[in-house]
Amino acid sequence: MDTTGFGNLPVIGALPRRDAAAKLREIGETEAADALDLSDKEIPLVFRGRNSNLWPFRSRAWQHTAHAFGFLAPSRSGAKVLPIRHVGEIEADESLRNGRLKVTLNRLRVADYPGSGSHRVLFDFYGRNQAGDNAEDLHFNAAYRVREGEQAPIVGYPIFVGLNVGSEGLAFHCHTVNVKNDTDQAFLEFLESDAFRTGLKLAEIAQPAIKPLSNMAMALTKALAKRHRNVSVQDFHLGLDFEGTAMGARLAVGDYIAVQIPETSERVWRWDDWVYEPASGAIVALDNREELIPYNYLVFGVSRYQQA
Repeated sequence: MDTTGFGNLPVIGALPRRDAAAKLREIGETEAADALDLSDKEIPLVFRGRNSNLWPFRSRAWQHTAHAFGFLAPSRSGAKVLPIRHVGEIEADESLRNGRLKVTLNRLRVADYPGSGSHRVLFDFYGRNQAGDNAEDLHFNAAYRVREGEQAPIVGYPIFVGLNVGSEGLAFHCHTVNVKNDTDQAFLEFLESDAFRTGLKLAEIAQPAIKPLSNMAMALTKALAKRHRNVSVQDFHLGLDFEGTAMGARLAVGDYIAVQIPETSERVWRWDDWVYEPASGAIVALDNREELIPYNYLVFGVSRYQQA
């Protein structure tokens, strides 16, 4: 069962080529659309079913569906660079079990989104709130203006404030939509108001008002993603637990990084190749501090909730 509600809302990279080409034409990516249309015609009919999702190019960051997940631990060491580790390499923080957390959006980098120039990005973040004996499925929306090749002007943007952690850990899901429809862009201005900049504030017990608000946020994302000139770009799930399975991910205080990468046999993503540079606030290549990650990524922070 898909509790996040986005099981039938594929990103641009997961669409069949014909559908992807049509969507790309809506937002002015005619060269990429032409390449998709041409490749679809060149494949023999007998092979089209099994190859309908193969792309004739791999040079665009928005076309990928895989993600690499990294973790940046808190540090006050004054080091010039800080290491980033895979989420499965870190130790879980047992003190967070059955506790409460604050989740913030700390970075949103648009290396390459469909279209060009300035983008209006709709961000939907899902989490499950273990409030007492009840579990609440939460969605929080935010909208950001980001230019191609740059980061959104945000650090520490509250998403969930006082999120209750269960005994098993947390599950997150993120979905981003590139909104190019002029009417929808104007509509999203209300998400930039002060009322939304404080995040979704949660109590220790279930709140009846949370469910309709969460459903409305999810419905907004689904509706806008399907409209003319709007396109879903990133989508990922991340479960954070307290166990030690080799391929799992652990829950701890720090920053979680999700990079939208190609997944091929020619290249393996290694977090050892990248570091965080506190002086610039950027993730850079270990052997070349001028080189930035060439893919779309976002960073969300997890910290202990401090009740006022």
